[in-house]
Amino acid sequence: MKVVKRLGTVVLSIVLWIVILVAALYAFTTMATRDNQNVANILGYTPLVVKSDSMAPTFSAGDLIFIKKCDTSTLEEGDIICFHTIIENEYALNTHRIKSIESVGDARSYTTIGDNNNGVADLHVISDGDIVGKYVGHLQSVGKVMDFLSSSTGFLIVIVLPMLLFFIYQVYHLIMISIRLKKAVAVETAREVEAAKMQAMNGAAMPQGMAPQNGAAFQNGAPGNGAAPQRGNAPQNNGNMSRNAEAAGSVNAAAKQNEEPAKTGAAVTKANTEPAAPVNADQTSDSAMSAKTEAQRAKEEAQAALAEAQKIREEAEAIKAQAEAQAALAEAKRLREEAEAMKAQAQAELEKAKQDTEAGKSGSGEDKKA
Repeated sequence: MKVVKRLGTVVLSIVLWIVILVAALYAFTTMATRDNQNVANILGYTPLVVKSDSMAPTFSAGDLIFIKKCDTSTLEEGDIICFHTIIENEYALNTHRIKSIESVGDARSYTTIGDNNNGVADLHVISDGDIVGKYVGHLQSVGKVMDFLSSSTGFLIVIVLPMLLFFIYQVYHLIMISIRLKKAVAVETAREVEAAKMQAMNGAAMPQGMAPQNGAAFQNGAPGNGAAPQRGNAPQNNGNMSRNAEAAGSVNAAAKQNEEPAKTGAAVTKANTEPAAPVNADQTSDSAMSAKTEAQRAKEEAQAALAEAQKIREEAEAIKAQAEAQAALAEAKRLREEAEAMKAQAQAELEKAKQDTEAGKSGSGEDKKA
């Protein structure tokens, strides 16, 4: 869904830019063409809107025609050309068909006629310098749209307003991206702080977690683990040998010969039941010290991360306070300027009132003299 939305946004932006570009180019060309002495063109082509039906049915009023710059020496009778002329005592552009061509030396003159003028040729004969270009094609009824685009209202609605909306959208889009980026940075910072805290807590809890493992590793009674030597096998062997001795005592006297081997076996069993020699605890102590050091380091890193986060927060608050202070200073400056303006206005009114009072006194004195 996000991919479709993003693709739609890109396509909409491209289409909007194309529409704005085409409309702007045409509006520029049309406005430039209003100066009848200089006709603008785009890559050698000039779009014009037909205003009358003098060339119907080739093209009619409201159509958009295209005029291409050409070499006038290649023009022939029957070609449709656009040229400068005088219509109703005003300079204008006209597009008619060449009826005849007359040559005098290197100079050529052209008589033109409209296809729908009932065979009546144009009054003014034109020369090479009057010709703008040759007609190459038209779009039916598109001229009405272009006329609207070239008007002030059309230019405002189709070009200025979409560009303004597009600019607002882009600004909004940039603001949203900035907000999302700040949120992502804040979340990442919080995660790093939380990870540092968890690492510190795990490091602090590591020695307790290692004690059972050490106890499991030294089940025979290693010193420092607080575990008694495991002598489960020795009592069991003693019990077995005791029962063997009782069974041997109840047998007849001939079984006395077996007492010596039994005693020997008991001695061996007793030797096996001796406690295991204590294991060296240096390895366990080193592991505990290493874990403690790691926990201390993790704790220091967590504290440093917290201090950095606090510093960032203080800097943000300082920036915010600075911005608020600047806004307050600007507001105070504006109020001060307003107060000075009001003061100046009041002084001016006071001066005017004094002058009016003095003028009134002078007038009354003259009346008394009279």
